[in-house]
Amino acid sequence: MRVYVADDHAVVRVGIKQVLRELGGFEIVGEAENGRQVLDDEALKRTDVLVLDLSLPIVSGPEVLRRVRATYPSIAVVVLSMHPEEQFARRALAGGAAAYVSKDHPPAVLIDAVRRAGRGEVDPRPAVEPAEAPHRTLTRRENQIFLRMVNGLTVAEVAAELDVHSSTVSNHLAKVRAKLGVATVAEMVRYAVQHDLLDPGPSWDVPAE
Repeated sequence: MRVYVADDHAVVRVGIKQVLRELGGFEIVGEAENGRQVLDDEALKRTDVLVLDLSLPIVSGPEVLRRVRATYPSIAVVVLSMHPEEQFARRALAGGAAAYVSKDHPPAVLIDAVRRAGRGEVDPRPAVEPAEAPHRTLTRRENQIFLRMVNGLTVAEVAAELDVHSSTVSNHLAKVRAKLGVATVAEMVRYAVQHDLLDPGPSWDVPAE
């Protein structure tokens, strides 16, 4: 099985490669320290499994995941991150990852995840919210506004960030409240907490490791 490793820390990459090569018996076909290197590397064409850190510079891990799955659908992606599984696993799986492994886990967990991913198996945890979840009925613009509001921005700040008038944001916000069945921003925040939508924020911004 041919594995590609992407992590922005050189020492961590060395450790991951050693674990995968010596304990897992995998062939390491390439490595990268940032997302642009991953996407530009011809070695991806020979890759079976990409072990991907979320906190990559230049092009983020989530964006790399999206592009790799679109361009190389045969490559299985195992996300390996220091961030808590309960906050990021579902989003990674929804984005096309085969598995999500926290760096807190022992090496055997990563090896097993890579092996399963290479066989075409996918993490059994639900990757996508149920279709009937109210927030899944939001339009793209409504979702942009909803996520920014629950992450602390004001109407004026959202308008400036999206380059629209404040009244436009207010109109969309009214539709969001109606669809979610809430009356206030505080209730929207509670809804976001209940559905694990607060982190990592509007653009799936991943904190630096």
